[in-house]
Amino acid sequence: MENQTIWRNDKEHSRLGFTVTHMMINDIVGQFNNFDLKVTASKSDFSDASFELSAETNSVFTNSEGRDEDLRGPNFFDVEKYPTLNFKSTAIKEYSTNNYKVTGNLSLHGFTKEIIVDFIYRGTMFNPNSKKITSGFQVLATLKRSDFKVGLILPFDGLKDDVLIKMDGEFPKD
Repeated sequence: MENQTIWRNDKEHSRLGFTVTHMMINDIVGQFNNFDLKVTASKSDFSDASFELSAETNSVFTNSEGRDEDLRGPNFFDVEKYPTLNFKSTAIKEYSTNNYKVTGNLSLHGFTKEIIVDFIYRGTMFNPNSKKITSGFQVLATLKRSDFKVGLILPFDGLKDDVLIKMDGEFPKD
């Protein structure tokens, strides 16, 4: 067995974002400004990788102060009660070159559900600025707000249940 290598997201070159349809006519995008994703692997193609993600729900940002405060409140993330969302992988399976399905448990808003995310390995190179070997990853998933009881008490039926999650990042080797 090869040695385990740990990769952590470079905060300046990584984004954990989401998109949800508002009023069924427009997509609203947002992100969590404070998150950490640790990737552990022994194989250079990441086919045996494991993942641990933690994001501060209070760091939600949609470029609208009023909306962000609403998202931090009890109808959505309830950040006082649930300050983090967490994901820990349990399995990885390759479905094409550098493309994987990762199964894991997502804990959000007091609920833990098994989800499957698409993980795309985008390559590894030497970063001349940081002087570190760096890998690029993208993660895509679609979640249902209702599975985690997020945003269910609204004055109108104005948000789609499906939320697209997209994480892009550069991950220097520890």
